[in-house]
Amino acid sequence: MSDLSPEKPDTESPLKHQLRTIIFGTDTPAGRYFDIGLMVCIVLSVALVFLDTVEAVHQDYGHIIRVLEWVFTLIFTIEYGLRLYCATHPVLYARSFYGLVDLLSVLPSYLALFIPGANFTLVIRVLRLFRIFRVLKLLRYLSEGNLLLKAMLQSSRKVFLFFFSVSLIIMVLSAVMYVVEGPENGFSSIPKSVYWTIVTITTVGYGDITPKTELGQAIAAFTMLLGYSIIAIPTGILTAEISQEVGRHRDLRSCNQCHKMGHDLDATYCNRCGCELDKLELPQGKGDK
Repeated sequence: MSDLSPEKPDTESPLKHQLRTIIFGTDTPAGRYFDIGLMVCIVLSVALVFLDTVEAVHQDYGHIIRVLEWVFTLIFTIEYGLRLYCATHPVLYARSFYGLVDLLSVLPSYLALFIPGANFTLVIRVLRLFRIFRVLKLLRYLSEGNLLLKAMLQSSRKVFLFFFSVSLIIMVLSAVMYVVEGPENGFSSIPKSVYWTIVTITTVGYGDITPKTELGQAIAAFTMLLGYSIIAIPTGILTAEISQEVGRHRDLRSCNQCHKMGHDLDATYCNRCGCELDKLELPQGKGDK
């Protein structure tokens, strides 16, 4: 069970328990089919929102799309009500991440009755697809995602310092370009120059604003070369942290045959020669369950 729904209390009705097993569980065929059907409905409802923004589709099929949107909204409303009904702790479910997303996935349709255009926020329903990790038993792959997240958190201060330094460079170059080029060449203000500098230093180069003077073009060339020089720095910082995190998830057992070290913690055989490794000795309290 998941989504804050523990085991059934002794005083619970059989119907409520069965609904919880189907809605919150994935271990039974009925629960799995329910979740797969829910995923299909979510994808279709989000696709309708996307299609409705195409003018030709909106003109020819707008009324059909609106009807289908309300059909999906009623399905999700009933589903949300059933989740509240059969959850062991309805308040905890309603305040959880999935509970809030489930609520926000139905509110826009009702808000659209009073606020025109609010129905386009229905794309928030795509967040409900996070349940696919539980439905398809993909939670075991989240360890790799946690490794990446830890690496990002570890490198956050270095990356912040890098972006702060780049921001100072951008402000200096923006002020210089504003003075050199001036409003007559499109650099009407320093914020406009900041926009040009960011576009140039990131090597995007939209071309809507271009320097006209020779000095301005020289500064632009320097800015482009500077962008190529520093754009890979955040990648290097993150890569170094990922390497360190991967190293922390390896042990120091040495292969008795080829003497290779740095195997995975759960490795039984050497990944170089295939020789069986010595059993990893875990600290007390971390043995096999």
